[in-house]
Amino acid sequence: MVGVIRRMHHLKDKILALRNGPGAALLPENVSRIHVEFCHRMNGGHMGPRKFWQENLPKIKFWNPAVPIIVNRLEILDGPAKMTIYFRDDKTSAPSTQSNIQLNSSSTGTSPAPAPADGERTVVVDMKARHSTDILSEFLAITSAVPVKATPQEEMEMRELEDLKRKGEIDRTETRNALEAERREKARLALAMNEAASIKAAAT
Repeated sequence: MVGVIRRMHHLKDKILALRNGPGAALLPENVSRIHVEFCHRMNGGHMGPRKFWQENLPKIKFWNPAVPIIVNRLEILDGPAKMTIYFRDDKTSAPSTQSNIQLNSSSTGTSPAPAPADGERTVVVDMKARHSTDILSEFLAITSAVPVKATPQEEMEMRELEDLKRKGEIDRTETRNALEAERREKARLALAMNEAASIKAAAT
């Protein structure tokens, strides 16, 4: 039962983290799709883009499920790290047939940013050698996305989960200390028994 409760708390924590925090924002209707491209490895200026992909993009996708997000990861270390944001010129018009044909994300560099469709324009953000917070700030400014604030209920749940995490860490530390003390006591007892056996053997 304890394991089930722990898993439920872990799941709730994941859901709250996905719904809230940097990247939780609603995009305007004229943002038609997003393309992100960077290298697999973190060095060479790709650490910030990678962190943006890991921490911020999932929140953006959660709140904007109708906006396709294509991620193209490259093997070339000195390759580009950029984000292409596609806008419909008329936010009230439906996407063209061409923009509805979407690429799949790729881990082998096979999904480069497509040319804008009819009625689309693009803005390219250079992400290389930039911190993820700077990338997110520029993304929000360019798109005019509206950040989503946590509800009072969510804020309360997040505080409760943080309290549980702190309590859990205290409990784990106390358990580790108790086990270490038990091991030290067993070692001292074994040493004393060996010494006593050696003295007894020497006396006979």
